[in-house]
Order: sequence, then structure tokens, then C-alpha cells
Amino acid sequence: MLRRRSSVAQMASLPNRLAVGVAVAALAALLAGCNKGGGDTQAAAKPGTAASAPPTLLLSAEDLRTANSGLHAMGPVITGSIQPERRADLRAEVPAVVLQVLKENGEAVRKGELLIRLDDTAIRDSLASAEEAARASAQSADQAERTFQRLKTLQAQGMSSMQALDDAEVRRNNAQSDLVAARSRAVAARQQLQRTEVRAPFDGVVSDRKASAGDTAQVGKELVKVIDPTSMRFEGLVSADRMSELKIGQSVSFRVNGATEGDFSGKIKRVDPSANAATRQVAVQVSIDGGAVPRVAGLYAEGQVATSGEQALMLPEGALTKEGDNAYVWRLEGSALKKVKVQLGERDLRSGEYVVRSGLAAGDQILRAPGAALVDGQHVERAKPATVAAPAQPASATSIAGK
Repeated sequence: MLRRRSSVAQMASLPNRLAVGVAVAALAALLAGCNKGGGDTQAAAKPGTAASAPPTLLLSAEDLRTANSGLHAMGPVITGSIQPERRADLRAEVPAVVLQVLKENGEAVRKGELLIRLDDTAIRDSLASAEEAARASAQSADQAERTFQRLKTLQAQGMSSMQALDDAEVRRNNAQSDLVAARSRAVAARQQLQRTEVRAPFDGVVSDRKASAGDTAQVGKELVKVIDPTSMRFEGLVSADRMSELKIGQSVSFRVNGATEGDFSGKIKRVDPSANAATRQVAVQVSIDGGAVPRVAGLYAEGQVATSGEQALMLPEGALTKEGDNAYVWRLEGSALKKVKVQLGERDLRSGEYVVRSGLAAGDQILRAPGAALVDGQHVERAKPATVAAPAQPASATSIAGK
């Protein structure tokens, strides 16, 4: 009975074994087909073939810069700002209320032009009182003078005493003194009245308005600033360690932050005899040569005194690739990029560019801002400038008529 059951179980598992065998045979055939094509895949993956070559780099004219020589100055550095030589801080000279402000920041003014008007009611009353007192004093002085002259004539004829003549002379002198004092008070009141009108001291521009209509202006309150934009100069500071190199008349090359004219030049006009107590730096004033002078006061400027210098190749830091202590540039040679090692010298304190001692020559074209994915020997192409298509010519009347 047991043998019969075992034979039945073996017959039931036979289809399962056949299915497993068919699956194993199919998998073996699939692996064999993959092995046949494996040689081509490995050949395509070998380095140096077209599939692994770096892509062609497309460069425009803005991506390249030409290495040129420039002046590497080694004089003291001056840092400061552009300030006008002619400037005036107009302040209130009388206590009064601001009635009217006639000019705003940036507006041009002429010499003597009214800028701010203050309330002059009380001052006008004082002026009228002083002028009336002066007129009364003038009348008293005139009457005292006539009395003195009359008594003088009578005394000469013996018809008046000497004491009466002396008393008349005293009264005349006192009247004249009162007249002088009254006229002085009238002049002071007239000057106070003029000070209620704040006027421009010279031709220039309003740079800072500090008062508005309705403000109470006490004596000394700053009302408005006026500058002459044509009198700009460079006012800066130099380290006291380098002050021995400074001389009146030395040339200075400097840049102004925000100015589009490029570098400016000037000459040292004045060197302060004492250093700043806080910074231990020496103030220097530099005149600006040429007509393209910045017309905005307070712009930051940085320059260098041309005490000594040399002509050398100069490159900005953005064009350099540094690897440890070594520096490289990417030079364009024909239609390929070459990674060239350069030897750097000192850094120009004014422009921030480095002196290139070796590795480059004047006229070489290099990448302005190289990236990190570049490959030595990578093929490059020059981008062609975009051309604007010519507008279509209208058909002539003859061709239209012929059609």
C-alpha cells in the first residue's frame, strides 16, 4: 500500500519539474545573447573614443580678454572721498519760524538767490522803532547844535555867560552821541531783517536741505548746504608709515566708486602737518585734472601715489585658477584651450590685479572667468556675431504693373 502512494506522488510532481527546466533553459539563452554583444559595449566605453571626448566649448568675444601690460604702481595708497572745495553750511542767525523753503536738494542756485525765508514780523517792528528813534535823535542833535551856535554868538557879544555856553555844548555833545547810538541800533535791526532771508553765497547746487516750512529755527540751526560741483577734489588719508614718500605736486591716479569715466588723475595739493589722533593717518588733498569731474560729493575714492612703478602684465583674480600654491590660466591656442601655469608677482593695491612674471606674453587671449569643468586641450568654437536680417524691399511700381 505504501509503495503505491509513493509512485502516485512522483507522477504528480513531474509537470513541475518540466516547467523549471524550461525556465532555466530560457535564462541561459538570454545570457548567451548578452555575451555576444558585450564586446561592442566594452569597446565603446574605452577612454579616448568619441563617446568620452569633452564637448566643444562655444566662446563669445566677451568670454575672452587679451593680456596687456599696464603700470604697476608701488606708491602709497590713498583712500577717501570726493569733496567740494567750496561748500557752505547756512545756519539761522536769528530765532524765527521758517515761512518758506524755495529750493530742494539738487537744484542749481545763483549767487544771491533766495533759498529760505524766515518770519520777520518782530524784527520789522524793531527796525521801525529803531529808525524812529534815530530820527528823533537827529532832530534833538540838530536843535542842540543850533542852540550852541546861538549862545556862542551871544557870548562873543557879551550878552551870554560862559557857563550857559558850556552847558549848551554839553547838551550838543550828548545829543550827537544819542544820534550815533540810535543809528547803530537801526543798522543792527536792518541787518537782522536781512538775515531772515537766507541767500546763496555763490553759484552752486543745494546738497542738503535741513529745514521745512513751520520749523522753529534757533540761532545756529543748520538750514541748508550749498556746494560748488565744479570745485571737487579728492580728500583722502595715507598711512603715517608712508608719509615720508609724499610731496606736493606728485601725480596721483585714483578711481571713484560709481563714476563711469574710469581712472582719474591729479596732483597732491596739500599734506596735513599732523596725523589723525584716532587713526594715525595723514590727510591729503588731491586736485583733479581734466574736465570730467564727478559732480556728486561724498563718493568713495581710492588711489595711489605714483612715486615709482613698472610696466608689467596685469591680470585680475577672476581670470586665475589656483591649485594650492600654483596659479594657472586658460589660454586659447588655435581652436583648443590650454592650461598654462603662470608665476605671479605682487598685487596692485589700487586695482587688485596681479603682476604676471612668466607664463604669458602680451597679446595672448585667455578666458576671462574660467569654470571648474574645463579640460586641457578642449576644442572651442568662436560664436559668430548675430546678424540682423535686411528688411524686405518693397516691390516696385513697374513690377506690380507688369503682374
